Amino acid sequence: MQRTKKPADTAPATTTGAPPKVVKGLLLCLAVGVLCVLASKFLNGLSALLLAIILGALWRNLAPVPAALEPGIAWSAKKLLRWGIVFLGLQLSLSTILGLGPGVLLVVFLSVGVTFLLTLWIGARMGIDLKQRMLIATGFSICGAAAVAGAENVVRAKQNQVATAVGLVVLFGTLMIPAMPALGALLGMDDRSIGMLVGASTHEVAQVVAASGSVSAAALEVAVTVKLARVVLLAPIIAGVGVYMRTKHSVVGGKNPPLIPLFVVGFIAAMLLRTTGIVPPQVLVAAAELQTLLLAAAMFALGLGVHLRSIVKSGGKALILGLLATLVIIVVATSGTLLFPPQ
Repeated sequence: MQRTKKPADTAPATTTGAPPKVVKGLLLCLAVGVLCVLASKFLNGLSALLLAIILGALWRNLAPVPAALEPGIAWSAKKLLRWGIVFLGLQLSLSTILGLGPGVLLVVFLSVGVTFLLTLWIGARMGIDLKQRMLIATGFSICGAAAVAGAENVVRAKQNQVATAVGLVVLFGTLMIPAMPALGALLGMDDRSIGMLVGASTHEVAQVVAASGSVSAAALEVAVTVKLARVVLLAPIIAGVGVYMRTKHSVVGGKNPPLIPLFVVGFIAAMLLRTTGIVPPQVLVAAAELQTLLLAAAMFALGLGVHLRSIVKSGGKALILGLLATLVIIVVATSGTLLFPPQ
């Protein structure tokens, strides 16, 4: 006997492109995203993205989340995140990145490439699931939670694996905020070199701003530029992971991951558009605000997927891998900064 479809199965999408059942959760995530952005403006140094993740994790682990909100939360964690990454491309100018010089660019490539590959290799030796170590490798080598969520789209990871990777990025990246400037000072680096060290090693863009901003304006300028150079590598890494998963780990009886996800194409297009210099400054400012809102809303949704009990119960190996990945990128970034300091 054929199963009769429920009305929800056939409900049309809204004009926003979101199915009606996700509206409540979507509005919640956007509302919290707005509040986090406003809070970050009043509380200098507080990252809207970090606050959103923390709020989501606290709610999930301290109080029940209504089932009616779950579809919208899941939708927001994927769709809003992808749009946020697209708008992130408008912050990146290839001419500015190339202006760092060949030595600094080499350090950026090594920080990302060595950390990504070594994390995958170490994770395999530890017996960690391929999808889990892919998420950790991507997040720790490039740009934290946004990179984790971007990789999730192509590796088809489980929600608890995504939550574990995001939780680890938040944990170790937060610890790096005071640690990296202290390490740079201990090694006798000047402010610009400390900025390079922070940008080449620290996981989240917001964490980079917090760490380098505590040093000086000169450190902040270099750190953000170096960090954004790492973010540029999000596109080729995600595209490469997509090709690998499609050719080596194709989905049996299902749809294979795309060769290059559409949001990565959008990210590249936005970056190239910014590089042309034709986008008015007012538009760039508005796009930056929208990008922060979208990512904050997506981070809140991701935070709602952080089940601390599950991480503690099954994430012991992942915790160790996160620590080792952090140590790898610190070693590479420190060595590179000492050999090729910014000019």
